[in-house]
Amino acid sequence: MTPRRDSWIDRSAMSLSGLCLVHCLAGSVLLAGVSATGGLWGHSVHAFGLGIALPLAAIGLVRGTRRHRRGIVLALGGAGLALMAASLLLPHGTNEIAVSIAGVLLLATAHLLNLRWSRG
Repeated sequence: MTPRRDSWIDRSAMSLSGLCLVHCLAGSVLLAGVSATGGLWGHSVHAFGLGIALPLAAIGLVRGTRRHRRGIVLALGGAGLALMAASLLLPHGTNEIAVSIAGVLLLATAHLLNLRWSRG
C-alpha cells in the first residue's frame, strides 16, 4: 500500500489516543469519586480501548517502520502500549491516570512520527 492510503491507520490511532486523553482528564477533573461507580470511568472501558489500540498500533507502526526504517517508532509505541496496559493493573486514582496518560502520549507521538516519516 502507498503511504497515503496507509495513513488512515495512524490517523485513527491518534484520534483514539485523543479520545483516551479526554476520557482520562475529564474523569479526573469532573469527580474523583466517579471512577468508583464504574460505567464510562471503569476499567472495562480501558480494556476495550486497549483492545482497539493494540491491533491499530501493530498494523500502523509496523507498516510504517518497514517503509521508513526508524525503529524508534516501534520503541515509543511499544512503551506507550505497555504503560497503557500497566494502568489496568493499578487502582483508580492519580497513579493510574498518570500512567495511562503517559502511555497515550507516547503512543500518539509514535503514530505522529510514523505518519510524518512515512510521507517521505
